[in-house]
Amino acid sequence: MRNMKIAIIILNYNSSADCEKCIRSLKRQENQEIEIIVVDNCSEREDRCAVEQLCKKEGCTFIANNKNLGYNAGNNVGLRYAASKGYEYAMVANPDMEFPQSDFLQKMIATIEMDKDIAVCGSDIVTPLGIHQNPKRVGEGKWQDSFSWVKDIFRKKNMTDVPDWIEAPEKSRYCQCLNGCCILLRMTLIKEMGYFDERTFLYGEEPILARQVEMSGKKLYYDATAQAVHDHKKSKEGTPAYCSKHWKHSQILYIRHYSGYPIWGKIYAELSTHLYFVALNIYHKIRK
Repeated sequence: MRNMKIAIIILNYNSSADCEKCIRSLKRQENQEIEIIVVDNCSEREDRCAVEQLCKKEGCTFIANNKNLGYNAGNNVGLRYAASKGYEYAMVANPDMEFPQSDFLQKMIATIEMDKDIAVCGSDIVTPLGIHQNPKRVGEGKWQDSFSWVKDIFRKKNMTDVPDWIEAPEKSRYCQCLNGCCILLRMTLIKEMGYFDERTFLYGEEPILARQVEMSGKKLYYDATAQAVHDHKKSKEGTPAYCSKHWKHSQILYIRHYSGYPIWGKIYAELSTHLYFVALNIYHKIRK
């Protein structure tokens, strides 16, 4: 494998403790030169200062945004910095990621190098409980299936259940969609695509990126041999109303600009989306 330096982009928003664990985990990667770029998305002053000091201590690059740009636009700040430095590959990793495999990056680079048309490469992602979060299933994408949520919305799920949107995590292969919490990007192709779509603030970024890649004639690949841990805490996501607002916006953005549905299919799917979030709000009120 060619020897190259890799940019690692971590977008921080009030997650300095997670950032510290993530950076220390990345520092244990073997035989791979990296530059860790922490983009602070206008965190509270105390957390931002803590991350800035952490970057000085660990020799990382620190970039501060003067407002919260959202997930895609915030990461694009780091990606554009990586592009300006001439990086061939960049990995976007959430602060709550850890990398027990010391050869994680080596595996990922070897995988993405096998096909020049791979724009995005993802690994096996597991929770601390061992639940897989990659690769994602997006279905057939038919507008006729827009109301399939009705049978699922009130179904009780256990924390140890494998999510419905995960498909065969034991097999490496080209795939439809990848979890955005940790992805390796080929910079030339990401620049050609215009980076991440900044019209979405939070949630729903993965299917949008998947369609960007597909529409560009490029590929996504899932490497089952590389594994990272995602210690995500739902308590940090915000209120149900806050989450619903951004989920809804991203879903409608996808329908209008990426679904490829005919006009009547878009109208039908948007109606379904509005009704879904009405039902979701009712569900949350019942649970209180």
